[in-house]
Amino acid sequence: MPPQLFHISRRHFLQRSTVALAATGLPAWFLEQHEARAATKPLSPNDRPSIALIGCGGRGRGIGKEAAAFGNMVAICDVDSKNLDQAALMFPGATKFKDFRKLIARDDIHAIINGTPDHWHTLVNIHALKSGKDVYSEKPLTRTIGEGRRLVEVVKRTKRLLQTGSQQRSDARFRLACELVRNGRLGRLRHVITSLPAGRHGGPFAMSPVPPELDWDFWQGPVAKVDYVKERCHGNFRYWYDYSGGTMTDWGAHHNDIALWGIGLERSGPVTIEGRPLIDEVPGGFTAASQYRVEYTYANGVTHTCQSTTSDNPGGGKVNDPKAGEMAHGVRFEGPEGWIFVTRGKIEASKPELLEIPLPSNAQRLYVSDKHIGNFFDCIRSRRQPICEAEIGHRSVSVCHLGVLAIRLGRKLKWDPAKEHFVGDKAADAFILPPMRKPWTLDSV
Repeated sequence: MPPQLFHISRRHFLQRSTVALAATGLPAWFLEQHEARAATKPLSPNDRPSIALIGCGGRGRGIGKEAAAFGNMVAICDVDSKNLDQAALMFPGATKFKDFRKLIARDDIHAIINGTPDHWHTLVNIHALKSGKDVYSEKPLTRTIGEGRRLVEVVKRTKRLLQTGSQQRSDARFRLACELVRNGRLGRLRHVITSLPAGRHGGPFAMSPVPPELDWDFWQGPVAKVDYVKERCHGNFRYWYDYSGGTMTDWGAHHNDIALWGIGLERSGPVTIEGRPLIDEVPGGFTAASQYRVEYTYANGVTHTCQSTTSDNPGGGKVNDPKAGEMAHGVRFEGPEGWIFVTRGKIEASKPELLEIPLPSNAQRLYVSDKHIGNFFDCIRSRRQPICEAEIGHRSVSVCHLGVLAIRLGRKLKWDPAKEHFVGDKAADAFILPPMRKPWTLDSV
């Protein structure tokens, strides 16, 4: 591309981006600074890497489609042939696999897009990293805290890149909220509230025949083997503790990630955790708490409430807490000067000037990314760390895992974020890395 044409195209791109951002209601000063900081070179055709998608369910196909704008989809994999066939229609020419290990063994693949259920994230990611691939992994990054620690170690040892799919970090509203908070716009930060959609509430569920297109044993992988129940599989897997942590890990991996970013502890964590369910789960039904409240404290004195929102509960049921709120899900930062609330599509504050007064030129600024999966592909070329690298993704979901354990154990937990162990609580430590079903253990990769 001639230099003059590139300059015109670049300027046109920035102008369009600024107009689009202006429509979001962000303050003018932030938009002006955003244009100057959002200078990422688009990938040229010669830069397009070969990519592969593992996990071709609805979300997997969604992120696969996003990734295909930046690379060439050469292989797809799923243990459900219906999912695999649907992905093949989206990515004609991509080779189909049912065993992710055979796909990863190909030496012509640069990056893996991991859209598997949560209990498969870590094994697939580690196998790919050790095979020399960079990885874009759906969130929550891991099923347990111990898996996360091992994954971070593998990333460091292999010197590969891993981007966690907590895409709110690449939304200008969330970055603005965190920059304001970290620069003292609210005074000394006192409290954070993360409000998450409530989970599914229902059951009991009956066993049924395994669909012919599904390899149920392979789908279960590292977790305890059980008879097939259709409500356990595909989109509903996240409401069972065997595979995930309910909306606490599903949406919590988004909003609690932003809470840590605003507090400035995205590579650390809380020191105490207390949690409880707000509704009794149905025996024989979904096991993950559908409605809950968790209270965290951090070493710097900031407190943090993570709560489900009753208005988002798709399963109904009476809430056993009169304080359960109707707040829209999102993140609210509170300090002596007021509050800032941010969620997808909206940022607002207790006083307009909290948003409207520009930050000074010497203010602390945060990593700029305008397109989350695009940031990953930019980093493949530059070898810069992505905005939500492995340590950050691990710490964000660790906060969620700690909340889940507090809810399940029903007692106050003390946590050492540096050593990543509970203080004087061997029973709780057993949940950090519970046994995995052979042959699908961490040692297998």
